[in-house]
Amino acid sequence: MSTNEINKINYVIAFISEFSKEHHLSAQQGYEYLQAYKGLDFVDEFYDVEHTLSFDDAVEDVTNYCRRMGGQL
Repeated sequence: MSTNEINKINYVIAFISEFSKEHHLSAQQGYEYLQAYKGLDFVDEFYDVEHTLSFDDAVEDVTNYCRRMGGQL
């Protein structure tokens, strides 16, 4: 596995944790929500931009995206 892949995996794990904390969810609930409303797809597709933002800004971006995809958080 390349360094870039490892960095991306570590970012996604940290992102799920931060997203879950922000929305008062367990890590499992946060992961399931992000999976259901395509938030993880968004993070994957726009990783190059999202990882340069603060976690607060990235969580806000993904929360808004999930809402557009039908999420209620």
